Amino acid sequence: MKKLLLGTLLTALSVNAFAEAPGGPSCGWGNMLFKGDKGMGAHFLASTTNGTSGNATFGMTSGTNGCSTKGMLTYGGKSMLALNGMMDELSEDMAKGDGEALTTYAVVLGVQPQDRAHFAAVTHAHFSEIFSSASVTAEQVQAATLAVMQNDARLAQYSHEA
Repeated sequence: MKKLLLGTLLTALSVNAFAEAPGGPSCGWGNMLFKGDKGMGAHFLASTTNGTSGNATFGMTSGTNGCSTKGMLTYGGKSMLALNGMMDELSEDMAKGDGEALTTYAVVLGVQPQDRAHFAAVTHAHFSEIFSSASVTAEQVQAATLAVMQNDARLAQYSHEA
């Protein structure tokens, strides 16, 4: 049982090792302790130090520890569609105007429950614009979806980058 808990804890902590820390790239004691180091080991240790002591969170709220909340958070990974491999399911659901993948996509885009049926209907009506070819990428699908949403009075409020 202890091994399972330790493994779960290490896995949860390691998720932060691949992201730039909220509060800035030099936020927290972990970044201070491992300043100048590079590689996964140093990033992992800095992230673990920040996560286990809570000092980065304190730094963001107090403006100390090299932390700032003035900058915009960014994400340099792949789109959620590509990571989850749901492009096929999404195209099928969008083609028929209903389904779990389409609902998940609406949730990811921030579409509120009261507007999800409308989202499904609009994306279904514009399917050929959103899935413009058999080789369309997740990024192209997302950009086309946002463009379609921007042109719909009810969905325009959700058409920002997800």
